[in-house]
Amino acid sequence: MKKFASFALAATLLAGVNIAQAAIPVYGFVVKNTYPHDPQAFTQGLFIKDGQLYETTGQKGQSTLRKVDLKTGKVLQKKALADEYFGEGSTPVGDTIVGLTWQSNVGFIYDARTFALKGRFNYKGEGWGLASDDKNVYMSDGSAEIRILDPKTLEERRRVKVTAEGKAIAQLNELEIVDGELYANVWGTDVIARIDPASGNVVGWIDLTGLLPPAQRGTSSVDAVLNGIAYDGKHRKLYVTGKLWPKLYEIELVQIRR
Repeated sequence: MKKFASFALAATLLAGVNIAQAAIPVYGFVVKNTYPHDPQAFTQGLFIKDGQLYETTGQKGQSTLRKVDLKTGKVLQKKALADEYFGEGSTPVGDTIVGLTWQSNVGFIYDARTFALKGRFNYKGEGWGLASDDKNVYMSDGSAEIRILDPKTLEERRRVKVTAEGKAIAQLNELEIVDGELYANVWGTDVIARIDPASGNVVGWIDLTGLLPPAQRGTSSVDAVLNGIAYDGKHRKLYVTGKLWPKLYEIELVQIRR
């Protein structure tokens, strides 16, 4: 079991938002388990549904929806997107899986069991991350705003601006609902923001510096960034990975700064 407790957020985030003096709790992590992950998977969305791990991957000509065996990393079921689409985030909604595309302004709705395409929906701007709870679907677009979508129609209801002590936090990427909070990868960093979805306020930072050193990340240190959060609410287990990462981790959070 490895334990990391960095007392500073990733330098890139500190430089970008200047929060060194912020009175926001910071969490480190303990690695509980390590599992294989497809090092060719450009991870865009990750979630647990009914105890099963699902993943969406990106890159044109390589974008997929996958059902994955958690312990072995083996792909159990896969559906490829048409080559014109760059797949992005995904989330379960009822008996379907909803997935985004990056710049095509279209999302897809799949049958969760068969992966058959059941429908599509449109949105303006880019699609990055998705998460959902019983009432809403949450969508990121690379900005500091989270779009709140109706889970039945997937039409935008409103937007919430994400801020840390008044400073907008942009580059929000993959999303996950964890015990009522919205977790968001901050693209290009080893940091996850814990967000109050009602107000948009950042209520905690998760610093995953050291989880997987850059030298062990895929074939491109530029693209092989932290991106992928899945939460098993039934067993209260939190999983994280990254684009082109060879490993997926179950972690436990440890508060390291108040």
